[in-house]
Amino acid sequence: MLSGDSVFTHICVGANDLDQSKVFYDAALGALDIQNLGPFGDSAVLYGKDKPALLILKPSNGEPASPANGGTIGFVAADKAAVDTFHAAGTSNGGSDEGAPGPRGLPGSYAAYLRDPAGNKICAYCFVDGE
Repeated sequence: MLSGDSVFTHICVGANDLDQSKVFYDAALGALDIQNLGPFGDSAVLYGKDKPALLILKPSNGEPASPANGGTIGFVAADKAAVDTFHAAGTSNGGSDEGAPGPRGLPGSYAAYLRDPAGNKICAYCFVDGE
């Protein structure tokens, strides 16, 4: 379920304030070893490990950014400590709690959920053997 193979080329989420979103994503995703790869023009910031995979951007139609109803973006975490750090970093840098770190529905799963400053829902997930 959490393999290194992805079916996505990239994911975009909207932001109303790129600077505020950058602070949040730098902190929360930094805990998962996902790096800020720099700006994409003046309306987006790129995140990834070795290539851009997540774009935080101002909507091109000029309308305010809004979160998807029921949408969540899940990020792989190396272990429980990374999930905990992701959640703490996110809530300390403009995000809000959407589910504290802890076990989830699947055997051995451990996750935490956040809302970014624009209301987009993201989570960090890991699986722990023997739990």
